[in-house]
Amino acid sequence: MQTYNPPVGDYRILLEALGYDRVAQLKGHEDYDLETTMALIEQGGVFAKERMLPMNQIGDQKGLQFDPATGEVKTPKGFTALYKDFCAQGYPSLGHSTEFGGGGAPHTLAAPFNEFFCAANKSFTMASGLSFGLIEALEAHADDELKQRYLPKLISGEWTGTMCLTEPQCGTDLGLLTTKAVPDGDAYKLTGTKIWITFGEHDFTDNIIHLVLARLPDAPEGIKGISTFVVPKFTPDGKRNGIVCGGLEHKLGIHASPTCVMNMEDATGYLVGVPHKGMRAMFTMMNNARLMVGIEGFALADIAYQTSVAFCRDRRQGRSLNSERTEPNEKADNILVHPDVRRQLLNVRSTNEGMRALATWIAMQIDIAHKSDDEKEAGWANDLVSLMTPVIKGFCTERGFANISDAMQVMGGAGYTTDWCVEQYMRDERIAMIYEGTNHVQALDLVGRKLARKNGQLYRTFAKNVGVFLEKNEGRDDMKDIIGPFKEAVERLHEVTMAMGMRGIQDMEYGAAVASNYLTLFGLVAVGYAWCMVIAGIEGKAGAAYDTKRKLAKYYMEQILVERHAYDRLIEVGKDNMMAFADEEF
Repeated sequence: MQTYNPPVGDYRILLEALGYDRVAQLKGHEDYDLETTMALIEQGGVFAKERMLPMNQIGDQKGLQFDPATGEVKTPKGFTALYKDFCAQGYPSLGHSTEFGGGGAPHTLAAPFNEFFCAANKSFTMASGLSFGLIEALEAHADDELKQRYLPKLISGEWTGTMCLTEPQCGTDLGLLTTKAVPDGDAYKLTGTKIWITFGEHDFTDNIIHLVLARLPDAPEGIKGISTFVVPKFTPDGKRNGIVCGGLEHKLGIHASPTCVMNMEDATGYLVGVPHKGMRAMFTMMNNARLMVGIEGFALADIAYQTSVAFCRDRRQGRSLNSERTEPNEKADNILVHPDVRRQLLNVRSTNEGMRALATWIAMQIDIAHKSDDEKEAGWANDLVSLMTPVIKGFCTERGFANISDAMQVMGGAGYTTDWCVEQYMRDERIAMIYEGTNHVQALDLVGRKLARKNGQLYRTFAKNVGVFLEKNEGRDDMKDIIGPFKEAVERLHEVTMAMGMRGIQDMEYGAAVASNYLTLFGLVAVGYAWCMVIAGIEGKAGAAYDTKRKLAKYYMEQILVERHAYDRLIEVGKDNMMAFADEEF
């Protein structure tokens, strides 16, 4: 049974509370006021529910077909028609530059669309998600000729894109890659093998544009010798290029999303940006992908939550321990009366909605960073986005997976069966903690790069942002239950960050040992901050939805944010006990 109602109303609350009006005032966003934006969000929700969701379980069960003789991949029946409808609605183009045929919509719109589409059909959504990042990379780094050649058709959805990083002998350590690029007139010839390439081959579109990392003949060793190339399935003269799918991975989940081995033999490619500086373009694409992956975490957790609640409303078992909740005319009470069922459901919902608020706030900061004429405001927003990218990717995927597990647990044995689909959501979500840089890589990025950048400027920007908020709101009587626990938590986060930084300078291995626990600590506090901003933003609002928000925020502060104490202690303990084992003891 598939149950999903896209949280359109919740996004209205968030956009109003978090200050979407500022985004709508930015140059180029004049046509996207709140009402227009909400109309688009509502339409996206309808498309997700009515067109994408019915194909989700079909895709999981039917899977993909691969022809070894031709290298062709066929998606499940109905997926190509769904993709045509998806493009006809303008979803691939909406958020991109009008210069190349896009709709020019704010990046803020990407948050609800990504959530709805991923929740309804993650496998299908991954095709357009990779294209989105490729478009941003080409806009930022490609020359005018490449932009004119590829952007219009990528933006329209007529073509799709991929990101080709990983090779059999190297994953995160891209300095070990061996794919070669040899100059050939105005182009290059690329030879090598890439693995785990999402939608590297499919039947949605005639052409597929690959962003490929490779080495030029004169490249220095390591990551400083990497260049980036556009390698199309079909070259501009219409010829089939030398990049072919050599096989598909057989995976735990996302069965309708082809994960390909891509073999290149003298494949024609075109340099993007400057030789040996290819990681700039790749990180543009990857950072976009990391934010989208973070949204996957609470997207699939939300559809799992909705499914479990639907189950609970019909399931009767046992009697309430409170006689006032008992239904004497029934043989058993609805399981929503049981405290532990409520505990699990509220753990899921309070974190889901908090993560949604955090991601929406950061989506707004992306718009401000890109569009604001105020350099200080734009710089402030850019610092927040940079700092929060690994937090959103890491924390939201970890918590999202745990939330799906809780939703399954609430349903008992029914949750473990294919009848209710929660087991699919768990399988589909599990990869999110691995790809676009495993979550420990995100933690190392946060601790080793983001906290240290510009002598701590990114973290200081976050601390100042929080400080301004607290100065403005902590005296409010209606927020004492919310701000009090958060203020204590964020002040402790500041102390832990400073202490960890000092120890990390003296012992880099210590920093790596505690990085994942620190990211979780930071994520708990950041979601708490998002809840504070939302509750402050709905001041004076009356109605059931707003009352529930306030209850959820209080629940988060008292039941979830307290988890920080465990991570605080783990960071203090450090590395000694885990590094005390000799290799042969494992």
